[in-house]
Amino acid sequence: MVDKKEPLRILQVLPELNEGGVERGVVEMNREFIRRGLESVVVSKGGRLVDRIEKDGGTHLALDVCSKNPMTAPWRILKLRRALKEINPSVLHARSRIPAWLCRFANRPLGIPFVTTVHGINSVSRYSSIMTSGDQVICVGEPVRRHVTKHYSPDPEKVTVIPRGVDLDVFDPTAVDSSQVEALRCELGLQDKIVVGSVGRVSRVKDFETVIAGIGSLASEFKDLHGLIIGGTRGDKRNYADSLRRLAENTCPGRIVWAGSQSDMPVAYSCCDVIVNASPLMGNVARTVLEALAMNKPVLSTRLEGLEQLVRNGQNGYVFEVGDPDDLASKTKRLLEGPDLQPRDTIPSEFTLESMVESTLAIYRRLTQ
Repeated sequence: MVDKKEPLRILQVLPELNEGGVERGVVEMNREFIRRGLESVVVSKGGRLVDRIEKDGGTHLALDVCSKNPMTAPWRILKLRRALKEINPSVLHARSRIPAWLCRFANRPLGIPFVTTVHGINSVSRYSSIMTSGDQVICVGEPVRRHVTKHYSPDPEKVTVIPRGVDLDVFDPTAVDSSQVEALRCELGLQDKIVVGSVGRVSRVKDFETVIAGIGSLASEFKDLHGLIIGGTRGDKRNYADSLRRLAENTCPGRIVWAGSQSDMPVAYSCCDVIVNASPLMGNVARTVLEALAMNKPVLSTRLEGLEQLVRNGQNGYVFEVGDPDDLASKTKRLLEGPDLQPRDTIPSEFTLESMVESTLAIYRRLTQ
């Protein structure tokens, strides 16, 4: 193994590096590890964020740790094992179920300290149980910790809650170029509009149906109100995305704008007046909630456990009932007609990137001492 006197060499494994909270989190952690003088390697099938890993000083290794095909698993395990022997990481950190299974078998004869992060509340199954098999298990929220503890009974000493953290330097409204914001607004046809944004890959778990219905309820009262969906669509979700577009045109014609993936998220948030998180399934505080607050945007989020310490009614936004467009519309109206808020000032310190990185490194160091 690596000499303990050398800097930590951290290897993170995830399916792909395209779009999503897990992917962006890995990119941020890679950058922060490098800034602290550590070595960082990321293994994934690849994707558009690979360049970001390498530009920030990390190393990316392209391996298929994404496929669920059991016929190719033995060969992929052998390739991963060879990579682990060559890289010789101090810590192996899996962030999704397929990568975790591959790591489990690849690492069996090597004994590299193994960390898993449970990023959400997965279905209860042997397949999902792999995420509790790490030498240390990180849960992104208290509801996730309770879920895995109830259904898999891991050693409580091995389980740690580390909330997602927002990078306050990157998500800083004073650092955004206003001309870029205006350019994006013009590109999307949102000049002089009231914009209610919702961020995330187009999938059922985001419940954009409720967002669309909420916008529709307010359309007659707010003539300049538009909804903005910021997020891409995976190939297997194309039919669902098309059905959402049809729903939008039937519910509030011309009022929903589809921005697709955006590389500059601070600029994208700056185009919005309010941000909505309608997801009915969260075991953690959604990354989009934190980023919106950091960008000084009030947030409307579902009434889910874990959010009560972050989204405070009347102070930085409102919570609304899951799947209730009327409640969403009512709370949106309150924000649009209410006083200006300063949401950025309400973010607790434990929800910052600095806190997340230091807490994660404390786990790595404990395993390698």
